[in-house]
Amino acid sequence: MNILESMYNSPVGKTLARKAGLTDPPKLRRGRVMPTGPVLLGELPGSDGVARVTLGLLGITPGEPIVDVAENRTKDDKGRDVPRPYAAKPGAIVVDATGLRKLTDLEGIRQVLRPVMRGLEGSGRVIILAKDASAVEGLEARAVAQAIDGINRTVGKELRGGATSNLVFLREGVSAEDLASTLSFLLEGRSAFVSGQTWRVGKAKVAHELSDKPFEGRIVVVTGAARGIGAAIARTFARDGAKVVAVDVPQSGDSLAKVANEVGGSALQLDITVADAGERIAAHVAHTHGNDARIWALVNNAGITRDKMLANLDEAKWAQVIEVNLAAEMRINDYLLSHDVPGGFGEEARIVGIASTSGWAGNKGQANYAASKAGVMGYTWELSRQLADRPITANAVAPGFIETALTTAIPFVQREIFRRSNSLNQGGDPVDVAETLAYLCGPASGGVDGQVIRVCGQNLVGA
Repeated sequence: MNILESMYNSPVGKTLARKAGLTDPPKLRRGRVMPTGPVLLGELPGSDGVARVTLGLLGITPGEPIVDVAENRTKDDKGRDVPRPYAAKPGAIVVDATGLRKLTDLEGIRQVLRPVMRGLEGSGRVIILAKDASAVEGLEARAVAQAIDGINRTVGKELRGGATSNLVFLREGVSAEDLASTLSFLLEGRSAFVSGQTWRVGKAKVAHELSDKPFEGRIVVVTGAARGIGAAIARTFARDGAKVVAVDVPQSGDSLAKVANEVGGSALQLDITVADAGERIAAHVAHTHGNDARIWALVNNAGITRDKMLANLDEAKWAQVIEVNLAAEMRINDYLLSHDVPGGFGEEARIVGIASTSGWAGNKGQANYAASKAGVMGYTWELSRQLADRPITANAVAPGFIETALTTAIPFVQREIFRRSNSLNQGGDPVDVAETLAYLCGPASGGVDGQVIRVCGQNLVGA
């Protein structure tokens, strides 16, 4: 900790920071923890009832929201017209907007959300469900779908106390069983650093029930698992019952072995850029778990940076980043998808990659890194399309500023700017990335396919 950071963290420094508007960030609710307050359900006209049925599957009996209409308004201490407050702070509100097709219907979202905007408990949740544009007909209906996206992103930026807002578009034919995994993830603390985001859920090719141990008896391979985000991924999957195969380069052998031992998994020292990396992963799985063993999920987490301004970026540094962050992932996946071998992919495998907010918006001095991470997104979308006739899903997460040992080397002022450049006013934890990956890989998440979810606290970069 340098002198400037020590001054900032001192009592005097904290006082001055608060006067300058730099308040302490809210403490986020994390893990498999539901909201404390009641979960409200706002069913707008024309809704198909999927939200209510899904909440029932989660064992939740929802409460009725206060609607911002004339009879529900009062005056605050400044004489302003405000919605009547709740007797107890709600923990979450689910807005079923699946029936909205006209611009005038959007008023219903305002009516149910206005009373909770300043009334949610800490780390509260706003979850909006709407029909995907592909599932509605007409210009106005499709415009409404995009308008709801704009509402969601704005709500995420206006909420307080670590509360988040997310929008889930439902594709044609989706059922409560398909939606349950997503709604559970969004209500729980697992989604702590996911806010202002939008993704789509469709009909799963194979149905699975929710479980607190979704990976019990299943094999999950995690590359880049020796430290930081990779180690957190290994721990999270192991918590949820997985047999983890932790993969990293031989130079990280000691750290890798420590992580593997901690989670009760196995360690594979491997440079993923070698031509036969996919074959060696499968061979390790078969050798460790038997010839009948198959990989349930592959988490392509390994990645590097070689930051330089483009004017100073040489061919070697460019190639290293593209090779590790994208090309190696593509080769490994291709081998496992095209070879039915002992230790290879199972029939319902889950493939997940790591993109980045740099891939969304670019970042000064990271042309190579941004290219590789944007490439992960494009690859994920196309891979999902090519696997449409198989019960295998392909998804990715795009982390923002995540606090790791590496980020401590960033100069304090710059690091503080990165932390506060999002709606939650703080950096994320490695476990936030891990929880989102585990959600995407869950057996009950088969309806989530071809999605890239940002884990960035609604970072202003590209938001």
